[in-house]
Amino acid sequence: MTATEMFREHGRYAFRLLRRLGVHEADVDDVLQEVFVVVHRKLSEFDPSRSRRAWVYGICVRLAASHHRTRRNRRELPVEQESEPIDDAATPLELVEARKKLAFLDRMLAELPEPKREVFVLHMIEDLPMHEVAEALGCPLHTAYTRFYAAKKMFEAAVRRARAQKSLP
Repeated sequence: MTATEMFREHGRYAFRLLRRLGVHEADVDDVLQEVFVVVHRKLSEFDPSRSRRAWVYGICVRLAASHHRTRRNRRELPVEQESEPIDDAATPLELVEARKKLAFLDRMLAELPEPKREVFVLHMIEDLPMHEVAEALGCPLHTAYTRFYAAKKMFEAAVRRARAQKSLP
């Protein structure tokens, strides 16, 4: 498999994952490009008996974390995030509602600490089986489960707070 084929197979999901991991809209294309530069560079070292998806997602997680460190060090103000493209066939009202829901999800995810957000996004949103999440993050399976359950509790608490403040979409 070539890097181009990997991009065709995983590019869209990698883009969405980077957004869910908090990479700002203004930077997501650059970080996505970095992901597939790494894929191209490391493809010869990839073990084909392992999950390609988990490998690409692991690269995404590491580069998203690196991106966050760089932004913190530069002390930049966050750029308003615009959600990923939504179905072109949707009505204007449906588009507005979908964007509100995606923005709400982004706000709730932003409340999670990075290691917990990574596990939550990979398992809950991207539907990776937990063993692939652990593989992607390079952590023991038990650690991935522990982070997930903690993240789930934190996410649910954030949603409850938003409901109490009536800031749900």
